[in-house]
Amino acid sequence: MKLFDNTEIAFSLKTYSELERAYFLFKMIQNQPMVRIGTAVTNFALKAHLPIEGLIRATVFDHFCGGTNEEDCLPSIDKLYTKGVYSVLDYSVEGKEEESEFDDTVTKILKIINFGQERKSIPFAVFKPTGFGRFAIFQKVTEKVALTITEDVEWQRVIVRFHTVCKAAFKNNVPLLIDAEESWMQGAADTLIEEMMETYNQEKAIIFNTLQMYRHDRLDYLKVLAEKANQKRFHIGMKIVRGAYMEKERFRAKEKGYESPICQDKQATDLNYDAAIIFMMEQPNMALFAGTHNEESTYLLMDLAKKHNISKEDKRLWFGQLYGMSDNISFNLSEVGYNVAKYLPFGPVRDVMPYLIRRAEENTSVAGQTSRELNLISAERKRRKV
Repeated sequence: MKLFDNTEIAFSLKTYSELERAYFLFKMIQNQPMVRIGTAVTNFALKAHLPIEGLIRATVFDHFCGGTNEEDCLPSIDKLYTKGVYSVLDYSVEGKEEESEFDDTVTKILKIINFGQERKSIPFAVFKPTGFGRFAIFQKVTEKVALTITEDVEWQRVIVRFHTVCKAAFKNNVPLLIDAEESWMQGAADTLIEEMMETYNQEKAIIFNTLQMYRHDRLDYLKVLAEKANQKRFHIGMKIVRGAYMEKERFRAKEKGYESPICQDKQATDLNYDAAIIFMMEQPNMALFAGTHNEESTYLLMDLAKKHNISKEDKRLWFGQLYGMSDNISFNLSEVGYNVAKYLPFGPVRDVMPYLIRRAEENTSVAGQTSRELNLISAERKRRKV
């Protein structure tokens, strides 16, 4: 039996009723029209303040999220840790616009860094660039549009927020993952994160950027960054993922008449992803957090670790999956001794809905992912009935 086919280990934490709920959810997600209708109905119900939060919480929220706040997540974190699987607390609230909200997010991330310092089970903190500043300001800086005096003051505040959190991560020795977002704002975030790496990654990788490998330009960016790091003598931390905004990226490129930054097909994305991890594993001054639900890429990375004599316990190599997905990868990797973390989204139910809707849409657009989940759950249901 191949490592990731072991459903007994994969679902060892799930009760039979939790297994049934997972089966029901992935059955729903497999149905694209159902996802579209469900999304529209949910958005309408939330805007109309209809009392559906309890229903969401009992189904999709509890499957894909850790809780509504940090303390609420602790039972899930402790449970995962009994199987050697770590947690990355991900405050998944999106689309904020107010300065006070950005300051609140900084406070939240600083709290998570302290959580991480106190608990072995939480080895990373994470945030989204637009959690610290308006999307529009990142876009303007990326597009090199001159800022007004007010906007310049606003951008300086974004820089201060980044430094505040990165400095705390450095001081507490808690590595910090910074998520990637849409291509038309990412340039500003990349430049800012490079500055953070140069400042705080002198001894080892504490600050991690994220590369979305469905973008065909990201491997070149990584190679240029590697040269800079060698010249300026800092370490690179990088989370490598396939990506989360594909439909939006393609639509905008078509609408505005520029070349889409997205690889032409799934195979090209897979090759690009694998090329990035091959390149990173050859560099001594890089730390890799491989965010993937792809079994082939995971097997490849295990082979590369062996080839380069990187031990399973080496903290420069992590595997990561989203909570509620690909348990067959997470738990089986952990069982054989690798560093594995689950991204554990949390936040008020209403505020986390955009994240959950994106999860559902992604699952319907990734061919084979939902079918694989369903097949594994079915195999485990059958195994338990024997």
